[in-house]
Amino acid sequence: MTEQSIISDDMTLKRLFQDFYRVPDYQREYVWGETNPKGEGGEEVDQFLTDIHAEYENATKDFAPEYFIGTIVVCLGKDDVFELIDGQQRTTTAYLTLCALRDALTELGQSLPEELKGQIASSTVDWQGESIARYRLELQYEDSGGVLVQYAEGNGTTANKELTRSIRNIGNAYLTIREFIATTLENDPANIRRFHGYLTNKVKIIRIQTPTIAKALKIFETINDRGVGLDAMDLLKNLLFMNAKEAEYSKLKDVWKELTDEIYAANEKPLRFLRYYLLATFDVDSKLREELIYDWFQKNEKLTKHATAPLKFAQRLLEAAKAYRRFANGMNASGGAERGLANTRTLGGKSIKQHFIILMAGRHLNPTNFTTLCNEIEKTMFVWLMSGTPGKEYERRIVDAAHELRSVTDDSFDEFVQQHFKKERTALAITFRQKMLSLKVGDTRQFRLRYLLAKLTQHVDLLAYGPSQGRDNLDDYVSGGNDIEHILPDAGDAEAIAEFGEGGDDQEVIQQLGNLLLIEKSINRAIQNAKYSEKIKTYPQSKYLMTRCQADKASGQVGVADKITKTVEELEVFPIWNLAAVEQRQAFLARLASRVWNTSDEKTVPQS
Repeated sequence: MTEQSIISDDMTLKRLFQDFYRVPDYQREYVWGETNPKGEGGEEVDQFLTDIHAEYENATKDFAPEYFIGTIVVCLGKDDVFELIDGQQRTTTAYLTLCALRDALTELGQSLPEELKGQIASSTVDWQGESIARYRLELQYEDSGGVLVQYAEGNGTTANKELTRSIRNIGNAYLTIREFIATTLENDPANIRRFHGYLTNKVKIIRIQTPTIAKALKIFETINDRGVGLDAMDLLKNLLFMNAKEAEYSKLKDVWKELTDEIYAANEKPLRFLRYYLLATFDVDSKLREELIYDWFQKNEKLTKHATAPLKFAQRLLEAAKAYRRFANGMNASGGAERGLANTRTLGGKSIKQHFIILMAGRHLNPTNFTTLCNEIEKTMFVWLMSGTPGKEYERRIVDAAHELRSVTDDSFDEFVQQHFKKERTALAITFRQKMLSLKVGDTRQFRLRYLLAKLTQHVDLLAYGPSQGRDNLDDYVSGGNDIEHILPDAGDAEAIAEFGEGGDDQEVIQQLGNLLLIEKSINRAIQNAKYSEKIKTYPQSKYLMTRCQADKASGQVGVADKITKTVEELEVFPIWNLAAVEQRQAFLARLASRVWNTSDEKTVPQS
């Protein structure tokens, strides 16, 4: 490459990871896995995988469509390692995906493709003939703490996930990818190998190589400051204007502007909104792909009336978009708060929106039934996620339900709920219970674990004290003011381990759901890593009944035979904390979860 030349290469991920890259120390940290204290955010990794998988599913035996993930800017260093100036987020995510695919195959006892191993690590020979082993991607900024090496070496499940912002985000991203492999790819070796083949052979990226870092930074600035792509709905917009009367142009223009503003305010891609609208409004197969939407419109004018009444069609789209934006903000179509919707966002993140299909189909329900719909969606989605139901499958079930819901009346709504939600959860009751009995930190994403503990804690409080503005709102439980407490400390001293006995230093025990408790940060800071006999003197200070009664029912009893006392009597308490107590408490929480998410008629736990 001459001094002034810039090379632009269109390449597959297979070709990309034949070279070595480093993210220099002056670059910002990895942020794609980031979540706020409420567990919101981090949807970029979900979307990265979902979009690739959507194209992957369109592959046939003889043909697979390519998928473009963007541009990166690099500068070749003197040691033949490319400095990654722009594109760290998608490159790091792609690299973590390769590591996670390898780890999943390894845990399933499968042999690894040599090419996959070579995409993660290889060796290079310097000009003196010395062989130097390298990982394909290296993070040099201090905040990374060298953690990417742990994922490259196959230690992703045990890698530290808390020390710094980047380490936490990388950990969240890795767990998201593993969840995708477990649910969407069903932990099936053949599916994993096939997806890896598509990922490396058909996912494309443009790599811009510059002669100097200064030139690379200039190109980075140009890419990020200029050039706005065409709106994804331009073809439909043109189609409507082609068929509109001239007198309607002004009104149609205003409606379209308001429509696109609503979609933008919902933080949604226009074509995804349009696809969900079609699935909710017409008997469209869930296999409809975004790139085929325009063709669908051309073939189905009799259904949509977009050619004979384009303004009315645009107004119907606008009405749906307004509702969609409100759904995205935890509200019903009229703008009223819906706790079920807000909770669904807490457990699923911003990227899981398939349930918006059924929400749009159910806008005609009365307020009481719509609230029930939101609550049933929340419970069923959690059961689906925890039982490993693939995203493609539950979208199909949602679409089938949405098609029926359009014609459901308020009088027939209860039967609809029984058939499409309660029956679904009952069918998964055993799988869900088994998951709860074995669940530990690392099996699900941190924000979902926080949601789980918050819902269990809230349920007990509502039974004892009844509704209130604070207790009705799950935000009070998942907020940054609370911690997930390890009852047996994650880093306990010798005294705490000795008091616990067998398993006191075993991470398999420490990270079990049965060893976790929701507690206020102020209390958690006071007890730190103390032994259990000291902690239980402080637990009664908590405002949460289940935490307060961890070791002694007397800490929560008020009066005689009142609701609080009845609830406390049904709680299991643990004056001594050891291996048997962890297992017993996990079993109790599993039974409580069956009640909270209505998967069975379990009678041995507090119930409403």
